[in-house]
Amino acid sequence: MRRSSFLQLLITIMMITSLSLSACSATQTAAPATGSSETGQSQSSQSQTNSNQALLVQDWAGYEKEEFWQPFIDQHPDTRVEYSFVADDAESFAKAQNSSDVDVMHPCANYFNLFVEKGLVQPIDTSRLKYWDTVYPELAKIGQIDGKQYFIPWDWGFEAILVRTDKVQNVPEAWADLWNPEYKGHLSIIDAGENAFIETGLAMGIDPYTANEEQINQIKQKLIDLKPNLISYWSDPTEASNLMANGDIWVLGNAWNENYASLSREGVAVKYVMPKEKAIGWMCGYSISSKTKNLDLVYDFLNARMDPQSLANMANDQAYGPASKEAVALMDPETVKLLNLDNPEVLDNIFFMRPLSEAQHQHFTDLWTEIKAAP
Repeated sequence: MRRSSFLQLLITIMMITSLSLSACSATQTAAPATGSSETGQSQSSQSQTNSNQALLVQDWAGYEKEEFWQPFIDQHPDTRVEYSFVADDAESFAKAQNSSDVDVMHPCANYFNLFVEKGLVQPIDTSRLKYWDTVYPELAKIGQIDGKQYFIPWDWGFEAILVRTDKVQNVPEAWADLWNPEYKGHLSIIDAGENAFIETGLAMGIDPYTANEEQINQIKQKLIDLKPNLISYWSDPTEASNLMANGDIWVLGNAWNENYASLSREGVAVKYVMPKEKAIGWMCGYSISSKTKNLDLVYDFLNARMDPQSLANMANDQAYGPASKEAVALMDPETVKLLNLDNPEVLDNIFFMRPLSEAQHQHFTDLWTEIKAAP
């Protein structure tokens, strides 16, 4: 995500809410050997002169780090890998529709359907993926559309509840506890319609993706009823952490591992709570552009990304979950514990966001607009 540099724990993104992270949307070029960057006309001319030995990757800022794809550099030392950064999935989707030379893209699960519906990606031949058998099957399934594998899971995480334990008498244990009047004026949840709808549905015992019209209206009213407790809706994780550190926010809904890790390092009294109803999970994955002319290079690049050591490096750096089970053994034990990866049932306790159609995205957008506008 739909993301900047993190030592975090696990989360989500989407058009309906502009889950925007601080990321650079300008294009930078990373030279494999040096990691140097170039922009503008110089980059464009070099791309044309090396078109058959260049790979254009649309990705989140921070994911261009060479330790996340070092085997490709070793295998193709003379091949340029150019990165076009996006700030959120909505931008990723828009840029993919307007780009004629992108080779690899990295959207998140709730946007997967849109990329497939618009013919922006092609099915992946998993027999060409060296480490495919190490991928968590639950995550691989999220990347399948109509029985075909269009996305390779790479990073995943969850949203939970972060609490200032020195500010509240009763630490919430579930999404349903966010309505506790004790938190009035000191609660913040994410400014994202789908995420807010999911956590509220879970709090009410309703599957948010199969809710009927009556249940949708019940969830909508429940979110309106939450407003007296809210100090704000948050969209910037850094700003949310600052408000918690200042004592303005006591309870942060949809909290990311970034919030927990940063505040813990600062010595703030916080506790990261996995809701009883399940945390909300997100997963992002790499896909192959339907327009690529560098298919062999793309598969080499994907294999480098899926190398267990590459994934372990990402997980240690970002504090996100790796898609490969083998990567866990190569991670720092502290990060493994932070992500609860030593628990073999960790994925069973997460309610993962699902691929949405364009109509479903619009539905959540409209619903969220109504909720926020309500008195």
